[in-house]
Formats: sequence, structure tokens, C-alpha cells
Amino acid sequence: MKILGSGHYVPHTKVTNDDLAKIVDTNDEWISSRTGIRSRHISDGEEASDLAANAAMEAIKDSGLNATDIDMILLATLTPDRMLPNCACTVQKKIGAVNATCFDINAACSGFLFALNTANAYLTAGMYKNILVIGTETLSKVTDWSDRSTCVLFGDGAGAVVVTADDSKSFYAVTGADGVKGPVLAGASTPLRNMLIKGNDDENLADSYFMKMDGQEVFKFAVTKVPECIGQVLEKADVAVEDIDLFVLHQANIRIISSVSKRLGVDPEKFPVNLHKYGNTSAASIPILFDELRKSGALDNAHKIVLSGFGGGLTWGASYIEL
Repeated sequence: MKILGSGHYVPHTKVTNDDLAKIVDTNDEWISSRTGIRSRHISDGEEASDLAANAAMEAIKDSGLNATDIDMILLATLTPDRMLPNCACTVQKKIGAVNATCFDINAACSGFLFALNTANAYLTAGMYKNILVIGTETLSKVTDWSDRSTCVLFGDGAGAVVVTADDSKSFYAVTGADGVKGPVLAGASTPLRNMLIKGNDDENLADSYFMKMDGQEVFKFAVTKVPECIGQVLEKADVAVEDIDLFVLHQANIRIISSVSKRLGVDPEKFPVNLHKYGNTSAASIPILFDELRKSGALDNAHKIVLSGFGGGLTWGASYIEL
């Protein structure tokens, strides 16, 4: 599989840690020292499909193709505009990719990795030729802005890549899930209401709708699973860890990234970060970072890279890609 082009897009409104300090009991030093995050971009009206469409058009332009050349759109998100039509179909309409088969994938922050893996399977099977893979989130709509432990972490944004089959470029992937531990990071629940089940007027729907996270449990899970699955995918690819040029990780917390670097025995310089600018954008974080690296020239001399992340589900994954 070969990456032909990439793109990303974030909302125009930037919210700094100092801005958050005006609405919850927190401060810049507390947030940045514990997470590495200094600001994030928040939508003032754009939906997940709007962010995705902008990133997608940039990726298609970068690939040298036209929207009509795309024959599949795989979109990873946990915050679609609505239940249906799916977000991928909405993006198809907005960008004019009339020849594409479209569907969404929800693996939370691991979603882009799962979508990329799915794209590779379709390409390997010869079923499609040019696939647009998108990660997009409007996490601001499922964030409890009165909860200082979570509202400081998340941001909105989208990233995308266009991929095609190429036998000369190796691709290997490892993914996993543990539904038993799912409750440590959960939210956006809508209660069952129908002719048989009456609603409780006293029920606070916000309690079940907004994201809730057991931060310590998620941290312990991430610092164990991410280096573990990276080791697994490198073994699968028969590539030594020291031969990897860059590790493009899900941007959740600088302490997690630093811990993964130490556990793998790899120079932190090989772990680029941009979470200080965007916060945790879930399924969008890896493609946003990848595009920034590509456009800045940081990938010009990089031939072997690893993408890896973790998310609600709980889910995790790693991909080895040759550029």
C-alpha cells in the first residue's frame, strides 16, 4: 500500500489553557505539565463532515487525483454529524466523490488505524483502487465543559490520506480490543426509549452522554499496550525497532508518548508531537500529525514509519508502513 497524498483541517477558533481557566478551576501550568497540551481548536459550528471534507479535498489535491477517482471512503469517527446518513456518505456528497463506496468505522482514538488496515485489506483483495481514509472528530460536543479532568484534553479536527495498492511498499498491522475494560473510557450514550420503555423525567441525560474517563486506568493501559503492539507489528514485518525512522503516535498525553519511547529504548526525537497545539483529537490525531510531518519535509528522509495508538473500547493498534 502506498500513500499518495495527505491533508488535515482544524476549526479556526483556538482555545488556550488560559481560556479554559476562565470556565473551570484550572491553569496553564497544571494542564501543560501533566498533558503537554497548551491549546486546542474547537468548532463554532462546523460538523465532523465539514472538517473531514476540508481535509479530504487537501489530501486528494496532494495525491494528484480527482474526487471522481476515489472509489472508496473509509471514515473513522466517534462523533458523526448524525446516525444516518453515515458521515462518509455526507463527505462524499460534499467533495463530489460520486464513484465511492462509503462507510464509517468507530474504534474511538484507534479508528484511523483500523480504517487504514481495512483499506489495505480491500486493496490487497483488488476490490478497489484509490481509497480515501479519514479520521474526523468534533469531540467538543461530547465533552463536559464543567469537568476539568476531561475538558482540558480534547479538541476538534480532521486528517486524511489517499492510498492505493503498491506491491513494492510493505504494510503490516496489528490491532486488538478489550471490551471488558470498555467502561474506563465511555460516553455519548443515548437511552433506550420506545413504546415499551418510558423515560424517566428526572434522569440527567448529560450524566450518560458526556465522555467519562478513568485517567489512571487509561494511562496504565496505554503505556503497556502501545509498546507491546509496536513490538508485535515489527516482529510481523521482520524489522528491528532501531530501523524505524519515525513513530507517529496517537496524540493523547506527552507522558504516555515519553513512556512508550523509554520502554522501546528509542530516542524521543523519533516521536514527533503536535498535541501542544491540538490536544487529543481522537481518530484525527494520527493523520493530522502525519500530514504536518509530510508537508514540513520531516518525512523526506523517512522510509520506514510506525503508526500506533489506543482508544475507547478499549482498542489499540500499530501499523508499519514504507513510504
